[in-house]
Amino acid sequence: MRYESMAVMGFWEVIKNLLRLKKYLKQTARDIRNFQPDAVVFVDFAGFNLRLAQKIHLLKCHKFYYIAPKIWAWNQKRALKVKKLVEKAFVILPFEEAFYNAFQVPVSYVGNPVCEAVNAFLPDKTFLKRHIIKDTDGIIALLPGSRKQELITSLPILAKVAGSFPDKTFGLSIVDSLPFELYAETLHVPNVIPIHEDTYNLLLNSEAAIVTSGTATLETALFEVPQIVTYRTSKLTYEIGKRLVRVKYISLVNLIAEEPVVKELIQDDFSVENVVDELRRILSDNKYKNSMLLGYTKVRQRLGNENASANTAQGILDLMVADTGY
Repeated sequence: MRYESMAVMGFWEVIKNLLRLKKYLKQTARDIRNFQPDAVVFVDFAGFNLRLAQKIHLLKCHKFYYIAPKIWAWNQKRALKVKKLVEKAFVILPFEEAFYNAFQVPVSYVGNPVCEAVNAFLPDKTFLKRHIIKDTDGIIALLPGSRKQELITSLPILAKVAGSFPDKTFGLSIVDSLPFELYAETLHVPNVIPIHEDTYNLLLNSEAAIVTSGTATLETALFEVPQIVTYRTSKLTYEIGKRLVRVKYISLVNLIAEEPVVKELIQDDFSVENVVDELRRILSDNKYKNSMLLGYTKVRQRLGNENASANTAQGILDLMVADTGY
């Protein structure tokens, strides 16, 4: 199975897909038992992986968690479940180490894989030419997310925002794993162009971005592009989440900086009018824009330049070697 088939967000959305997700969970647990691995590394995707870890708890092998569950956001006592189910957690956000330590979970901050990816990125000098964009054009990056639900809620708004800035070119980041038809309404706007699976080159050449909350907000910050963070979900999911979530911000940028570096437009605040107003401010107010860029500097400093993947792999190997005595 592919990850995309299980990428479901929100309480109501999970309920609708519950039978399918339970089938995948049972199948994955069975495959792991049949394979009899020396170690299992759970990667991200807490809703699925914590249940999977529970199902294979009695299997005699090492169990580790890379990109450990973001349970600091809500229902924090789930950290005790992590402590019970895995040998060690490897976290990718600086403040997560102290959180897990408070619950006596063996943990290491290993750096952030987004930093690795951005540092290793090699720009395509033909990007503007390939997309028939003049050097003098001001490009606004549209990063609507990688899930179907995110596109359905955000693209109608983004289409109208782009129509409000006819002198700007809007680069719409397209994920090829989703049906291209989902993007059709926005791509009908004359100044919106499709950018297929090339987000980093798009950001490198953009003067501002409108970004659905997620990893892309951090990528945008590391490319030093002023941004607006947006998020909208079903009304039921939002009302439940509002009562459970225990963090002040939804964007990784603000969470890491521990202050409002970027504007977050959530749920009803994510409107055409609000996005247009914020984008105009970014494009016209240099003091405001520079303040945001200064906040990005703090984020990068806190993340550091560690190689998260290599550090995690080495940490896992060290623990396994120590256990076997080799």
